[in-house]
Amino acid sequence: MDSAAIQDGYQLYHHSFLFTRSGAWAVVQQGMNETSRYARRYHWLGESVADFVNEPHAAILSQGKGETLNLVAGESEDARTTITGIATEEKPEQTLATLKKLKTLSLPPRHHLTTDDLHPESISRILLSTYERQPQDFEQLLGLSGVGAKTLRALSLISELVHGIAPSYRDPARYSFAHGGKDGIPYPVDRETYDRSIDILRKAVQRSKLGIKEKNEAEGRLGRLLRD
Repeated sequence: MDSAAIQDGYQLYHHSFLFTRSGAWAVVQQGMNETSRYARRYHWLGESVADFVNEPHAAILSQGKGETLNLVAGESEDARTTITGIATEEKPEQTLATLKKLKTLSLPPRHHLTTDDLHPESISRILLSTYERQPQDFEQLLGLSGVGAKTLRALSLISELVHGIAPSYRDPARYSFAHGGKDGIPYPVDRETYDRSIDILRKAVQRSKLGIKEKNEAEGRLGRLLRD
């Protein structure tokens, strides 16, 4: 999901799956952009996931943002439907012919996807597999073996240029402010600044117009940060 459905230039290298005895779960994954040397963290919280392919993340945090093919964005719903239809309803020969035809086009620079993203010869077997197995929706399509970033880029381009249904290019990451890393990179954790930041947040909560219950819950979460 975080490498094929969200193509933001960050290669996943760290995966953490957390479970409680009651069945609650969370996922924290981290990706690295080798060019910028920035990391990006993907947070999943089971209790907040209503749809695995529609805004499933609790948060995506990064100091750098850029062009992103975001197929799990809410505004990509029509594109997900179109992409699934291309992979299941159109015969593979027809889709491959469309890809080869698109290779001859000279696209304007505003397109995030270009003909360089098309490799008809390398995805023909995958298209045959998706056509034969007939996934019922985008989530099932994404779960098929072999359906990865290159296949989705090609299908996204067909969706946009042939069917007029563009996916989202909104980068879902939010800025991540760090007080330092436990490994000392980019600098050791400054506990004094860390505690001062929490105190500022606590005062902001106390002065806010939140109800008593909401204030107590917010202060409880800040208290857990102090204990950590």
